[in-house]
Amino acid sequence: MNDWQKKSPLDWETYVNKLVKVVAVEKHEYEGWVLTVDPVSASIVLATFPENEEVSVSFVMGHAVQEVQILQEADSDMEQRLARIVAPEESQAYSPEELEKRKNALKTWLETNHIPVGEQGELGRTLSVAGVLTIDPPYGPEQCSSTNEIILSRVQGLVQGYLDKQ
Repeated sequence: MNDWQKKSPLDWETYVNKLVKVVAVEKHEYEGWVLTVDPVSASIVLATFPENEEVSVSFVMGHAVQEVQILQEADSDMEQRLARIVAPEESQAYSPEELEKRKNALKTWLETNHIPVGEQGELGRTLSVAGVLTIDPPYGPEQCSSTNEIILSRVQGLVQGYLDKQ
């Protein structure tokens, strides 16, 4: 076990969102922004942003790491850029006003299409469809939940179709 593998997750966390140079076995060198470090294998997940290309993500296996040198701290723009790699666009943060607008628009559209829909929960944030399916914020197909797979699939398709037309 090498020194890198002996570190604790709290030690590895200090490398997240930092530009690093990793020296691995056989003098291989890797440079990139640390997205995360796997706590089991100590493998490092690096992101690079080649010019005019999509982000490139690479992995350096923990057992191969010999040295990790921090080159630069991430500024807030870079932190947001790195966060977007791990968090898909759908999970973008919506303001309470935007969520209310999305909920009301979807509810109106469902009612227009003769689908029984109501609001439930303390704040009325969850839509209830025919009492057998719920849709939580931000009101997309992934937020639909039901024990009836047929209804779930059909309503997810409807919601996706609705969002595609927006």
